[in-house]
Amino acid sequence: MPGIGPRSTTKSGDDFSRFDFNRPMELPEDVSWWPDFQLFGWKPRGVLDEKAVNRIIKFIGNQEATAETPFHRFTDLSVLDAVELNFNFVFHVALYRRLSYMGRPPVKSAFLVTDPEAAHFVRLHLMLTDHSPLRVGVFEKRDRAATWLEVPIELIGRAAS
Repeated sequence: MPGIGPRSTTKSGDDFSRFDFNRPMELPEDVSWWPDFQLFGWKPRGVLDEKAVNRIIKFIGNQEATAETPFHRFTDLSVLDAVELNFNFVFHVALYRRLSYMGRPPVKSAFLVTDPEAAHFVRLHLMLTDHSPLRVGVFEKRDRAATWLEVPIELIGRAAS
């Protein structure tokens, strides 16, 4: 994805080490960005598997590496058909996220879950990132997630629709 990685170079050769969130960016089709609220939304569809999780972790990591200001996250897992993850994978993802975000300002990461299996893995992620700058919230209702994130419900109602 051009311009999304940790460093980007213009045609004139100028090197920019920080990403400008006000500049248009190329987003994955299941990701939304609301600059007024410093919020990324991810709404995966179909099967949530390791490939999908690794793809979004890479995207978020690139944004974190280049962002001048911290941003919150909203993950809408309400339209999944299936979850194909396991304890070991989720454990390693949570540990990686915890370590890779250490020493940074606190951010909120809200998960909307309607499936018990997805909720199980998100709660595991929550437990493993506890006492870190990643403040994870698990919600069954969209309005509660919006309140916790301090954003209008209409905003997250249209996450990557």
